[in-house]
Amino acid sequence: MGMVRKLVALLTAGAVTILTMGHAIAEQGQPSPWQITFQEAFSPVARDQHEFHDMLMWIIGAITVLVMLLMIYVMVRYNRRANPTPSKTSHNTLIEILWTVVPIIILIVIMIPSLRLLYFGNRIETPDMTIKAVGHQWYWSYEYVDEEGIEFDSFIVDEADLKPGQPRLLTTDEAIVLPINTNIRILVTAETVIHSWAMPSLGVKMDAVPGRLNETWTRIEKAGMYYGQCSELCGTNHGFMPIMVKAVSKEDYAKWLVEAKKEFASEGTPTIKFAQIPSPIAQ
Repeated sequence: MGMVRKLVALLTAGAVTILTMGHAIAEQGQPSPWQITFQEAFSPVARDQHEFHDMLMWIIGAITVLVMLLMIYVMVRYNRRANPTPSKTSHNTLIEILWTVVPIIILIVIMIPSLRLLYFGNRIETPDMTIKAVGHQWYWSYEYVDEEGIEFDSFIVDEADLKPGQPRLLTTDEAIVLPINTNIRILVTAETVIHSWAMPSLGVKMDAVPGRLNETWTRIEKAGMYYGQCSELCGTNHGFMPIMVKAVSKEDYAKWLVEAKKEFASEGTPTIKFAQIPSPIAQ
């Protein structure tokens, strides 16, 4: 028994270490080497997504253990050696009711928070600001709908031009600057093919469909840099469409708006900088 207890303790410690390792080494707003869990949540929707996932894991784990124990019991109790004369029973009303009703109850338990989360993450009734993301082949362009004249393209930064601390394949030349603790409506569409605007730390993933304007929202809870990518196979340079969000305080955002209106108003229509789009052959 002593050896069994030590083995159980060792396995438990190992499982806890593995499950917590991802959060222990995770960096804010981006994936980390050997990370096996979600990126840390920095929005209400992302936090609710994590809680729903954890609830599902408990339900799935309980079902798995129960089925495994039932199979072991049946194999031990009703094998040929232990039960040489098998029962002739063909129906059991109680068991048939249980294996019909119990799964229905489990599905209802899952359905209620699932629908609540889908509704909560779909849209916000009173946004404080609105931005528009447009997917192109292969880069993103952005428009601050409430601020006339702020519109720009965002291209991936080549690996040779990265500065210390900037993640490879996730850094862009222009970041989306957004204020924290603000309800932000995000309109997403595309120019030619389907893309997907995804930001894991903020719990956002919305398809960008040509000719259709999809809507989602977020509220960033902490200042910092957040990274995402196009999450829909969209062609040759699908892997080179990163998204970079710089979250700042409302005061800093107001200062940025003043400078951005001067900068982007003088640029006029954004110019496509093809040289900044990496070739997959070169990679």
